Amino acid sequence: MNDNISPIHSPYNAPNTISLVAGNGDTNNPLNAFDMALLDAGICNVNLIKISSIMPPKAEVVPLPNIPMGSLVPTAYGCKTSDIKGETVSAAVSVAIPKDKELCGLIMEYSAIGGKKETEDTVREMAKTGFEMRGWEIDKIISLASECTVENIGCAFAAVALWYK
Repeated sequence: MNDNISPIHSPYNAPNTISLVAGNGDTNNPLNAFDMALLDAGICNVNLIKISSIMPPKAEVVPLPNIPMGSLVPTAYGCKTSDIKGETVSAAVSVAIPKDKELCGLIMEYSAIGGKKETEDTVREMAKTGFEMRGWEIDKIISLASECTVENIGCAFAAVALWYK
C-alpha cells in the first residue's frame, strides 16, 4: 500500500457507515435552494461526490457523523428543483439491507413532482426490485424523504452519505 494514503481513506478500504439525510430549501435561485436543502439536511460544508447505489457489506447505519468541513463525501442522492409557485417537489432515498451480511446493500434514490409519500413508496419499491433482480433476500428496508412546496425556487433533497467509523 502507498505510504502516502491514510488507511482510513485508502481506496482499498470501503466506507463502513451510512447515514440517511433529507432536507429542503426555497430561495431566489436554484443553486442557493440546493445549498439551503443541504443545510436543512445537515450535510452542508462538505463536497458531495455522487456515487452509484451500493452500500458496502457490513456497513452500519448511523446518524450523520461530524464530517470535517471540505471533506469529499461519497453520496447517493436525489433532488428536485422547481420554480413553479405552488408546485410540490420531493426526493427520497432507500437502503435495502440483505439478510446475508456478506452481500452489499442497495441504495436507491428518486425525485419527482409530487408529495414525499409517493416518492418514498416508489424508492422503496425500487430497492425491492433491485434485490429481486439479484435473487437476494431482504433483511430490512429503511428510507427517508423530503418535500418542498415552492414559493420562489424550491428544492427537495434526500441522500445516503457513506463515511468511516
